Amino acid sequence: MRSHPSGPPPERGLFCNRTLNLRAIKAVGYDMDYTLIHYRVEAWERRAYEYIRDRLEAQGWPVGHLTFDPALAIRGLIIDTEKGNLLKANRFGIIKKALHGTRAMEFDAQRDEYSSTLIDLHERRWVFLNTLFSLSEACIYAQLVDLLDAGQLPGPMGYGDLYEHVRKSLDATHMQGRLKAEIIADPERYVIDDPETPLALLDQRYAGKKLLLITNSEWAYTEPMMHFAFDKHLPQGMTWRQLFDVVIVSARKPEFFTTRSALFEVVESGGEALLRPHSGPLKAGTPYFAGSALELERHLGLSGDQILYVGDHMFGDVHVTKDVLRWRTALILRELEDEVRAIAAFRTTEAKLAERMVHKERMEAESCQLRLELQRRRAQYGPREETPPEAELVARQVELRTELEALDAELGPMARAANELSNPLWGLLTRAGNDKSHLARQVERYADIYTSRVSNFLFATPFVYLRSPRGSLPHDPSLPGGTPVFPSSDSGGGAQGGDGGE
Repeated sequence: MRSHPSGPPPERGLFCNRTLNLRAIKAVGYDMDYTLIHYRVEAWERRAYEYIRDRLEAQGWPVGHLTFDPALAIRGLIIDTEKGNLLKANRFGIIKKALHGTRAMEFDAQRDEYSSTLIDLHERRWVFLNTLFSLSEACIYAQLVDLLDAGQLPGPMGYGDLYEHVRKSLDATHMQGRLKAEIIADPERYVIDDPETPLALLDQRYAGKKLLLITNSEWAYTEPMMHFAFDKHLPQGMTWRQLFDVVIVSARKPEFFTTRSALFEVVESGGEALLRPHSGPLKAGTPYFAGSALELERHLGLSGDQILYVGDHMFGDVHVTKDVLRWRTALILRELEDEVRAIAAFRTTEAKLAERMVHKERMEAESCQLRLELQRRRAQYGPREETPPEAELVARQVELRTELEALDAELGPMARAANELSNPLWGLLTRAGNDKSHLARQVERYADIYTSRVSNFLFATPFVYLRSPRGSLPHDPSLPGGTPVFPSSDSGGGAQGGDGGE
């Protein structure tokens, strides 16, 4: 893929929350799973789900009939382990939609349950679905809540206990390595081939940036997966290990970024990977086990906003590196491509919906004024002005009410369609009703930039100066379509300068 003068397709853009001068970045670190390597989500999560289900069935749970439902959960939802609910909240932590188990909660029940509740992710009660790896966990948990409510699971057990069983079964699945072994044996079934990603990293390397691979996956999984995804797309004679200045596996993120841990060199001997304690400089192409970000910074001679870290995990990759190390951050959201396409396909209906809503607001404003005038007249207070007879005001009120009811009948299907874009249960990833979703707020707060895949850097080049749009406020004057009339504060000059700071 080559840079295109008209820019990338909308869904392949780099979206900027805080201005980022890529020329000022001296090192770029990458996660591997769902960042450098993208999986076929349904295939991976279905197998992960089946491993969890089979493990529970082996313990005597009546779950053999359960099947994976890929539409039941999306990234950014929140599990309420106290109530057994799956939730979507807006940026303020207000719950906008809830499922109890797999069943949508009625409006009144949801209001009674959560009207005085705000999501605070620091509380153990809430589990935020950080990555696509969370979908199988959320799906089977919701289905098990149904079985628990029906009295079909061993007990006594509460919703929190149930979540711990699911979590332990998922951890055991990954620890045993059975799923990863299956993927290594048949990577084409699970991995989406993207020849553009190696090219994007080659561009960055030859532009003088140090490249880092920092993954929680172990070496026995990292090496064959990176070989499959990268080596066939690199220049002849080059392997993926030659791309990276530093390779760290089993990094234990987020602790890698917050604590100090011993660093080991991975030594390959007789088909096995052995660990040898390491001190001193890191060698390019040599894989290392564990360690810490502080040790890495010392080796690189870099820190803070000289380093960009790219990953898919909201907390383990983006939140911690931003909060603790002040590295620049990029979040990978592969689902963003479908979301942007869905929004574009809905644009004509959205414009009609917006136009009809303007009409509705005008009628509502007139109705409110009529109601106030009747109130003042009947209570005999306020200014005395020439107004139509009361009967005329009442008649106009009835007329407006009829028109509004007809308009609501027209708006209803369009509003429902807007709320079901991308996913019929949860709608858009980044929206909760008419507001930003809790996920969107996390992205806005911790990710300097976000995009759907690493290869989107190809459209921008390693020398791009990414400028954030001017933040809009409800009171800003706007042009038709809701665009603020103020120009971007970064619109003049700056293309050659900047230090990459916020």
